[in-house]
Amino acid sequence: MEGDIRIHGNSSSIFFVASSNMNATKLQESWKLKPHPRKGDARAMARVTEMSVKTLSTRDAPKCAVHSSVPAIVFSTGGYMGNFFHDFTDILITIFTTSQQFNGEVQFLISEMLPWWNEKYQKILKSLTNYEIIDFNQDQVVRCYPHVIVGLKFHKEMSIDPSKSPYGLTMVDFGRFIRKSFALERDTAIKLGPDQGKKPRILIIARKWTRRFANVDEIVRKVEEMGFEAVVAEAKFNLIEFAHIVNSCDVMLGVHGAGLTNLVFLPTNAVVIQVVPLGGLEGISWIDFGLATVSMKMHYMQYTISLDESTLTEQFARGDPVLSDQKEAYKKHGWDRMIDLYFAKQGVKLDMGRFSSTLLHALELLRQE
Repeated sequence: MEGDIRIHGNSSSIFFVASSNMNATKLQESWKLKPHPRKGDARAMARVTEMSVKTLSTRDAPKCAVHSSVPAIVFSTGGYMGNFFHDFTDILITIFTTSQQFNGEVQFLISEMLPWWNEKYQKILKSLTNYEIIDFNQDQVVRCYPHVIVGLKFHKEMSIDPSKSPYGLTMVDFGRFIRKSFALERDTAIKLGPDQGKKPRILIIARKWTRRFANVDEIVRKVEEMGFEAVVAEAKFNLIEFAHIVNSCDVMLGVHGAGLTNLVFLPTNAVVIQVVPLGGLEGISWIDFGLATVSMKMHYMQYTISLDESTLTEQFARGDPVLSDQKEAYKKHGWDRMIDLYFAKQGVKLDMGRFSSTLLHALELLRQE
């Protein structure tokens, strides 16, 4: 929207002030929308404020209390915000592609704004806007802008489609932006060679509860035996601190959805090893994290566990569909129950004999030009 645009956040209203020669039909136009990219997800959209956009004459439009010479972007951090994966795929990547064209000369008006969320991602937000971030729902004044973008466009999970982004932005650009925003030291992972004295560092994301590794100590012994320096950590609320830990590593190892979003902090040419638990999750594992890894010019490896590597064998008999026929289990017990079981209640005990070939391949990838 370009022209005379007036925003009154507290009433969820955006007004486009018509020129004097606009016909009467145009002056009656209005529509409603929710400024969140996950449009097809009813559960997410239920947590997003609906806004009205109306065309008004100059006479009927509310008077401006604050005039701005820079554009504005109105968006919502409702939906699944607070889930680290969704923070990035729904909002942080999409606000990057939408706002980067303005080089900081843009103001954000955020609906469903959470102060702790802004604090957590302040390094990213402050790199995208030079201006105060406005709490849309609580804002009582009428703000006027020459150009307003309402909502963010989603391309695909944890990824950017260059053909749909301004100036052909890619995930490589996003990775470069993230490293600059967090002042991360390393742009490129270690290059192994015959004269290389340093060991590659492998980050083992070890969660205590859901999607955890049940034999972390054994994993550490094996990776160190194979020539890695092991770093065992769980993602922290202090994102700045954890971003530096991730960036210091050359390989990241984690169970599907267990902190793998942190791959955005890895240097180029690093290796991401995603361990896929039982549950028919191979496809979604690639969509959520595989594509992002490759798009950021890193190496991706996907390791699907065997039945014996799932802790669900301690809860179910071998012939139970939960273990032997996941498609049947979904039909029998329903999607929500099985997702809870496979995602929240399943741990992984890696068979280090079986997994060692994956580690060897990771070392080979770090030797490549």
